[in-house]
Amino acid sequence: MKLKLLVINPGAASTKVAVFEDRKRVLQEILEHSVEELGQYKVVMEQKEMRERAVEQFLEKHNLKLEDFDAIAARGGILTPVESGTYMVDERMVNYLINKTKVDHASNLGAVIGYELTRKAKKAIPVYITDPVSVDELMPEARITGIKDLERKSLSHISNMRIVGIRIAEELGRKFDELNMIVVHLGSGISVGRFENGKMVDVNNTNDEGPFTPERTGDLPVRDVVEMAYSGKYTKQEMKKMFVGRGGLIAYLGTNDLRKALKMGESDPKAMEVVEAMAYQIAQEIGGLCTAMKGKIDAIVFTGGMAYSETFIDMIRSYVYKFSPIFVVPGEMEMEALAYGALRVITGEEAPKVWSDND
Repeated sequence: MKLKLLVINPGAASTKVAVFEDRKRVLQEILEHSVEELGQYKVVMEQKEMRERAVEQFLEKHNLKLEDFDAIAARGGILTPVESGTYMVDERMVNYLINKTKVDHASNLGAVIGYELTRKAKKAIPVYITDPVSVDELMPEARITGIKDLERKSLSHISNMRIVGIRIAEELGRKFDELNMIVVHLGSGISVGRFENGKMVDVNNTNDEGPFTPERTGDLPVRDVVEMAYSGKYTKQEMKKMFVGRGGLIAYLGTNDLRKALKMGESDPKAMEVVEAMAYQIAQEIGGLCTAMKGKIDAIVFTGGMAYSETFIDMIRSYVYKFSPIFVVPGEMEMEALAYGALRVITGEEAPKVWSDND
């Protein structure tokens, strides 16, 4: 009998839901959440009930019941730093994500929604997360900031980046843990990661660093941010929302959709300038890692939703094409990463890891 899995992957502007039978994806939908809808909530966790209802409506639409599933595989959120792998979701993890996590991020909703759904089921259903956002394998040099009390943290789209890297390694006839790669996830958040021997040893913190994105500011001039913070014009929460949720393309063009931004750019040179600036900053981030890797790069890989745009990829490619062979895997394989991780545990291929709050 085939194992049946419900996969839940909350993103900044949507919730992806899929049904897998063993390793085969038999059904998937992207439950879109508009800027106006999300704008009603001050923090991401307040969206829990709204997104949970959306998942339940997906199940009802397709005549599915929770009891049909052997497990739920959910996107992992921002926990304490962990190693890569598959973790069992329990009450401690859910409590941490709701009440203690230090970063307001859509990924925090995955385990919480999955856990809440299982409480409504008529049978026990395990919930797993695989390669959560807070996987941290940074090398020591990558942690130092220049301020002794501040340390760089690894927060990225590790789940998709890792499985896409594995796929490209297979195409090259090599093992992932033998290669040096730069993997770039292009979504509402942008992660540019350096993989060496299977480990992501450096990456921009997608909420605080790197290029600006469709809805995040990326790197900012620190002195000017301090002036804004003490100007009295903004609350702490308003500033945080400005950095993550209302920055980037939204701040300049009023949209977080690259397709719309490119369309605007066809008639508005200023709009195109903003899109080109985002591509330029992504190329800068890649170039920095190429230097850090001393030019020993087997592949530069682009993935994520914006990788569907050949126009945008070509903008970035024009800066970095000499560094390494370039591969494009549009969209994402996060759903497969989550499903396969849960399957490995269910079938006994690997043991589930147990998360603990070390705060």
